[in-house]
Amino acid sequence: AAFISIQAFPALLDLPQELEVSVVSCGSRHTAVVTRGGELYTWGWGKYGQLGHRNNISSDQARRVEHLVAEGLRVEEVVCGPWTTYVRV
Repeated sequence: AAFISIQAFPALLDLPQELEVSVVSCGSRHTAVVTRGGELYTWGWGKYGQLGHRNNISSDQARRVEHLVAEGLRVEEVVCGPWTTYVRV
């Protein structure tokens, strides 16, 4: 199992330089951002599939949710719950 650091304080996040974040939401152990281009990036604890990568893998690195890109969906809003992520496209 992957170790996910849980921090109670803000930390710097590395995203590709060309991305501009427009929306951020935090769950109990995961985080999601929407870029100005309508892409969703998630990271953190993924045990229940809440990161949206079609698996239960956790990650400390922000990763783009490729399924939404493949479907041609533009994300407008994201809200993270305790073990869920809600996305409006």
